[in-house]
Amino acid sequence: MTDHLPSLRETLDAHGLSAKKSFGQHFLLDLNVTRKIVRYAGPFDGRAVIEVGPGPGGLTRALLESDAGKVVLVEKDPRFIPLLSELDDGSGRLTIVEADALKVREAELVEGPAHLVSNLPYNVGTPLLIKWLTGPWTPCALTLMFQKEVAERVVAQPGEDAYGRLAVITQAVAEARIVMHLPAAAFTPPPKVASAVVHLIPLAERPAPDRLKRLERVTAAAFGQRRKMLRSSLKQLGGAALCEAAGIEPDARAETIDVAGFLRLADALT
Repeated sequence: MTDHLPSLRETLDAHGLSAKKSFGQHFLLDLNVTRKIVRYAGPFDGRAVIEVGPGPGGLTRALLESDAGKVVLVEKDPRFIPLLSELDDGSGRLTIVEADALKVREAELVEGPAHLVSNLPYNVGTPLLIKWLTGPWTPCALTLMFQKEVAERVVAQPGEDAYGRLAVITQAVAEARIVMHLPAAAFTPPPKVASAVVHLIPLAERPAPDRLKRLERVTAAAFGQRRKMLRSSLKQLGGAALCEAAGIEPDARAETIDVAGFLRLADALT
């Protein structure tokens, strides 16, 4: 356990640190909450875990108490490296990488299957998710905290207001569900919005990279003009003919088409 360590608030004060707005930082200092998130993410069965944006290390402490093997921290803000280094017990289990997570090659950080568990910085949460779901390296599971609105967009179903491009691309490659809601007051400093934790498990059979690229083109066009019929919004890609080739009604609108339908549109694009 990490109970012998000073509290997270005491540690921040000792290092004279506070959240940086430009990095989208909002710290989770309640260890009861971070331990609960790690329980939702596990069990890890000795596999490695990558955490992005650990900040003062609230989630890191909970990960070090878990059955994770190697714990790899990717932190862009150099102010936190000395503070995080204090969590290293010399066992070789903790690795700290000062880097931009959008540019990191995860396969070079861990060997074998690994989990991702993070309270993501608000300003890069969506691009990081897309990177992990569509890039060359695939985690065995992801447990990620987003703004509530973004979390709802990740798990949304056809016909719901939040359903859009993010839901289609995510659900084409993974199962996703919200496992926990957190009020703004749980964070320091409190953001203007509530947050939610999403648990994602990549599908065993994922679309090939070229198929995903076509899916991204189709969804960008369809949801770029989501109030229009697909015959109009997809005009540059084939319009009604593309829809008919995919078995989709050309007069339908994007928000009514399920993931399987969008994959058929992507396939028809060839």
